[in-house]
Amino acid sequence: MVAGLGEFTLRTGDGFGKPVLDESNGEELMHVQPSVAVVLGNRPVESPGTLYITSRKLIWLSDVDMAKGYAVDFLSISLHAVSRDPEAYSSPCIYTQIEVVEDEDDESDTESTEVLDLSKIREMRLVPSDSSQLDTLFDVFCEGAELNPEPVEDEEEEGESGHNWVFNADQMDVIGGVEEDAEWSISQSPTSVIGHSNGDEGLAQPMLELQINDQRFEDAEEMVHDSETKNH
Repeated sequence: MVAGLGEFTLRTGDGFGKPVLDESNGEELMHVQPSVAVVLGNRPVESPGTLYITSRKLIWLSDVDMAKGYAVDFLSISLHAVSRDPEAYSSPCIYTQIEVVEDEDDESDTESTEVLDLSKIREMRLVPSDSSQLDTLFDVFCEGAELNPEPVEDEEEEGESGHNWVFNADQMDVIGGVEEDAEWSISQSPTSVIGHSNGDEGLAQPMLELQINDQRFEDAEEMVHDSETKNH
């Protein structure tokens, strides 16, 4: 089930320390990045805070308002990328797309309205004050994504729905309407070899059938040739 973005206020040290992790279930702190601003959807940038990347999720805690914080599981992050194109956003940042539960009855743009519904936020940008840390953050994001592969409940359904391709930054230059010259580093569930379809034999089968058919054509041509030789 998609959890999406949510509030996070659990801190150690009487509410002024680091986030409280689910250590009993193996959650570990992987990286801490201070002085990171956050942008939710099309809303204005929020005051800087501290980004905590754990083995399960991303946690951003405000340095100004101790009661403000956000968290999103890696399983809810469908894509993350490094954006350095000023036409995409004014500052270099980590760009993320977040899966949300679709509600056909709700047509309002909660990403830009005054009333903030975190469950409807589809995009989040993390803007570190030190842009030289972007590549490091990207690598940690990739590691966290690898630790949280998307569960496959039904292999047949997986085969019918798609091939779950994985691409690297050199193969994908455009995301969500950004122009082709945008400089992106991209990871989308980087758990497989590039160009490999996870557990899906649907691609291998047509190629096998094609090889078999080609062999049949060759056998048929040989039979015709032998028959003509005997007749002569």
